[in-house]
Amino acid sequence: MRKVVSDKENVRIDKYLASILDYSREYIQKLIEAKLVYVNAKLVRASYQVCLGDEIIINEEKLKNDKIIKPVKMDLDIVYEDEYLMVINKPSGLVVHPGSGNYNNTLVNGLMDYTNNLSDVGGTERLGIVHRIDKDTSGLLLVAKNNLVHQILADDFKNKRVKREYLALLDGVFKGSSATIEAPIGRDKNMREKMAVVEDGKKAVTHMKVLKRYDKYTFVSCILETGRTHQIRVHMAYIGYPVHNDPVYAKKEATSFGQFLHSYKMSFKHPITQKEMEFTCPLPKYFQDFLDNLEEI
Repeated sequence: MRKVVSDKENVRIDKYLASILDYSREYIQKLIEAKLVYVNAKLVRASYQVCLGDEIIINEEKLKNDKIIKPVKMDLDIVYEDEYLMVINKPSGLVVHPGSGNYNNTLVNGLMDYTNNLSDVGGTERLGIVHRIDKDTSGLLLVAKNNLVHQILADDFKNKRVKREYLALLDGVFKGSSATIEAPIGRDKNMREKMAVVEDGKKAVTHMKVLKRYDKYTFVSCILETGRTHQIRVHMAYIGYPVHNDPVYAKKEATSFGQFLHSYKMSFKHPITQKEMEFTCPLPKYFQDFLDNLEEI
């Protein structure tokens, strides 16, 4: 339990607390969402503007006790590592960071066991995590080892200086050789756990190129111009060729492997050395074996 008396006014409470406490703004927002922050004995929103003399009570111990994130021994597939960053090949089925009741079986737990050098810009639940890919999407993921590197890489992602290419197997035979899908993405109006192409969504652009056609499938590469949640999965379903085995967007029963979507290539300028970096990683065995058994047309 911590008590703070505000010496500022007209500042958002999440911003104010992050400026005076050793916590990230995101972590403060989580405390507020969990109803663990009181102002003058009343619950407030993160947008609340503090006043001079406000008595702020933060019960962060309850959140820590409920959601203790522990290191877990894990076989990490490290594609590249130096003193500043890591590039990980994440397997399908592994959640990137703790949340929604899963606090002990995520990539972050494995990273915590592997090293003590991880950025904490995103809070204790996202140590080292600059960006994420879905649980059942495999492939390359960047990890920052300190906050400066994290901030530079986050800015590179925001300004599209990090280039990413995905490989996907789609249901159906796409007739053209390529396509650019530009359709805004936001929360599905009827199913909030899903994303969808919606008129008032955020701009989303995916460049798709056909690599091979099979009897009932199309193997493609996808380059992201933007990075919206589930972007490739939503865009492919939107044009009528959903990612194969997608349990959410393919409208078919899926196996435990999940969607056939793989973060294959990533290129960026090293945030410290300024060296141009490029990495690729092969398809997961299950994905590759499935392709090998298909009849090419």
